[in-house]
Amino acid sequence: MAMATSPHTLLLKNPNLTPLKNSIFNNPITTTTNTNTRFNLTTKSISIKCAATSQTQTPIQAPPQTQSHQDRVFNFAAGPATLPEKVLLKAQSELYNWRGSGMSVMEMSHRGKEFLSIIQKAESDLRTLLNISDDYSVLFLQGGATTQFAAIPLNLVNPNDTVDFIVTGSWSDKAFKEAQKYSKPSIIWSGKSEKYTKIPSFHDLEQNPDAKFLHICANETIHGVEYKDYPSPKNGLLVADMSSNFCSKPVDVSKFGLIYAGAQKNVGPSGVTIVIIKKDLIGNAQEITPVMLDYKIHADNNSLYNTPPCYGIYMCGLVFEDLLDQGGLVEVEKKNKKKAEILYNAIDGSNGFYRCPVEKSVRSLMNVPFTLEKSELEAEFIKEAAKENMVQLKGHRSVGGMRASIYNAMPLAGVEKLVAFMKDFQARNA
Repeated sequence: MAMATSPHTLLLKNPNLTPLKNSIFNNPITTTTNTNTRFNLTTKSISIKCAATSQTQTPIQAPPQTQSHQDRVFNFAAGPATLPEKVLLKAQSELYNWRGSGMSVMEMSHRGKEFLSIIQKAESDLRTLLNISDDYSVLFLQGGATTQFAAIPLNLVNPNDTVDFIVTGSWSDKAFKEAQKYSKPSIIWSGKSEKYTKIPSFHDLEQNPDAKFLHICANETIHGVEYKDYPSPKNGLLVADMSSNFCSKPVDVSKFGLIYAGAQKNVGPSGVTIVIIKKDLIGNAQEITPVMLDYKIHADNNSLYNTPPCYGIYMCGLVFEDLLDQGGLVEVEKKNKKKAEILYNAIDGSNGFYRCPVEKSVRSLMNVPFTLEKSELEAEFIKEAAKENMVQLKGHRSVGGMRASIYNAMPLAGVEKLVAFMKDFQARNA
């Protein structure tokens, strides 16, 4: 029996079908049930093969100029953040049928051979990017970096152990407060009195001799301060939250006992948390540690103890491939420095119309906070920028002003357009 259909059902049957003009769908349509679905239209007939039967991977084509520059905005959000255009197009091409498997990554069993190849390659490429030795485990977890605020003390120390914190912004402060529940943390330096615009000189720090680790936040997303080098704690165990500058530059992993990062800023979508931990630190969790926060559980099960964020890990893997294709993190850092230099020069050269409060020596390459001399113009600045397809420039609610997050995937053209807009806005409002 012939059944009526619609353009939506046609696309569900074959998402590779280009939608036809609405006038065609006003004509009678009949279907017959055979291997190749046949649609008899009034004017002509179209034969469509079911995409699921094809095992051929469609090559990625460069996006049309109109799609690249008209349909998409320059997204300056702090996270989730902009992703590389090549990665999005690759994911788009593989969404329906991943590499001839007949299913999407979102449908795969996390224990099947297809997904195992995805997660293993993602780990391998990340190890290559950061030159991670076999002395470290790489874990793909969930819960965001915030969950690691509890997991770290639960796994690394006992409840009465002392741990040191350098507090350079909101995130390191939150990590310290969470650690109070599971250890005896001590703040050995805080930038709060100076509104988190500096990073201390390491020579001036008085570390606790009994501290089991020193915790830092390598880049403060909200306040825009970034470590340019790293302290060497007395006991040799350095722990770093690298959520907002992860894979933005080379890092000597061997200097750290543990590195952790939420993926949603530089290496993927939200939902994936990456932990890089020395293997000899695993296996000493406190008895109260929930199973999902025990690093040993995840290390022993290769991040597959329970269902992981499969699609997010797949996306991270595509980003790692893209970073390697760019020449690795040395080349990526060069691009990031160039973008940041252009933006900071525009701010500093505005004769005070724009201001960045952060000390120049520790300004972030990733998150650039700035204010207007005339604060009453800030809302108009954000509004006009959005009309020019530059979005998410409003500063964090706790500090106000503006913030441009210029992560790896922000193209140079996006920063150049923002700077041109800033100069024009100043000329009209100075």
